[in-house]
Amino acid sequence: MSRNMRERIIVALDFDRFEVAESLVETLKDAIFYKVGLQAFMKYGPKILKLLKEKKKSVFLDLKFNDIPNTVFWAVKSSMIYDPRFVSIHLSGGREMIKKAVLAAQDSAEMKILGVSVLTSFSDKDLAETGVEMTTDDAVVKLCSLGVESGLDSFVCSPMELKPLRAKFRGQIRLVTPGIRPAWAAKGDQKRVFTPRMAIEAGADYLVIGRPITASKDPNGAFTVILNEITGL
Repeated sequence: MSRNMRERIIVALDFDRFEVAESLVETLKDAIFYKVGLQAFMKYGPKILKLLKEKKKSVFLDLKFNDIPNTVFWAVKSSMIYDPRFVSIHLSGGREMIKKAVLAAQDSAEMKILGVSVLTSFSDKDLAETGVEMTTDDAVVKLCSLGVESGLDSFVCSPMELKPLRAKFRGQIRLVTPGIRPAWAAKGDQKRVFTPRMAIEAGADYLVIGRPITASKDPNGAFTVILNEITGL
């Protein structure tokens, strides 16, 4: 299987114990891209990132920066010591913050800033409770439009927003999609989910998948099944 197809699956390393994450990385021989979010980073910090670098894995550092523009600028700069492929920011931080993140990333030839619009756990009701009087679809398109205007070309979105974003931006943007659940896996805490095949057909460039792989009794087998599903289109 080509590296290009294997790197479209980003495995989420969300574990309480470092040795479990280490064992999974060793087991998943074909996986080459991993997401390190707040849980793993706050518990292990550079240790988990050093492991992935030693194993020659690509990293999505998913810390969702959202602060004043100058703070986010230096947070992005500081993240470069870990050599991540992707670093995430909240688009709700506004135009100037986004521009500062883009500016900071220009010093790296490999790193891309990913704009997070609406979390995949959010529903229309959740948005309304935060004072946003829009549907999730409308909010995602509005925030991603702000991102494009501010210099971004890569975004995180739920599977439900893939088609609206592709219709508006076509091949202009790169889309990374969490909330992916194979038909045989539990939905968990994600409210807006697709199967891997559905997401690829709708226009996803990368799929972020956690528990269907990491909680499986056979993680390598689960990864292979998902890979075969998206490459068998």
